[in-house]
Amino acid sequence: MTYSKRLAAVACAALLSVPFMASADDAAESPISWEVGAVSDYLFRAASQTDEKPTVQAGLTWTSPVGLYVGTWGSGVDFGPGDPDVEVDFFVGYGFDVSEQVNFDVLLNRYTYPGASELAYNELVTTTTIAETWKVNVSYSNDVWNSGTDGWYYGIGGEWGLPNEFSLSANVGRSTFENGVAEDYTDWGVGVSRGFGIANVSLGYYGADGNGRDNFGKLADNRVVLAVKIAR
Repeated sequence: MTYSKRLAAVACAALLSVPFMASADDAAESPISWEVGAVSDYLFRAASQTDEKPTVQAGLTWTSPVGLYVGTWGSGVDFGPGDPDVEVDFFVGYGFDVSEQVNFDVLLNRYTYPGASELAYNELVTTTTIAETWKVNVSYSNDVWNSGTDGWYYGIGGEWGLPNEFSLSANVGRSTFENGVAEDYTDWGVGVSRGFGIANVSLGYYGADGNGRDNFGKLADNRVVLAVKIAR
């Protein structure tokens, strides 16, 4: 199947799910949230997951009144000829307010790739949000990329309001690995975004250091990414 046909298949699945998700969210105080979007390139920690091509993405989350949530998220991917064509993540998490200014969230994510089960792995992700502006992320996998190797990710980022309802965001992260599965590397990004009702449009510039480019080649080159997302 060509990449354009795979992209069309993912898009159809995402769009067909919207009516169900929208109807579920119509009820007041609905615990169900959803998102559907498109990106000019799907980046994961500065490395393209779509061979520098656009794709569509969609997600669905159910959140309980006490902060426990479960959900799924999917995106097209392209790692070369053959499978996989799609990434489907399943997650469960819990978020709570530590104080009026601090929120803590812990999430267990399962990365899966239909047709390529040998690539699946788990990651524990913690996010601390400070003053609704700063986010500190610490993530750990004991089997990063299904390599049998420990991997850590440390990140910090923020988002600030700009005139005319625009927002500025920036982040920097560090990936570390044991047993030489890859070189430790740093990724970074800066972007602007604006909301239009339930839609959000963002434009960002992302990159990695020399070790990141050694790990992933041209897939970690500096690049501009355009994203459009509808969420409720």
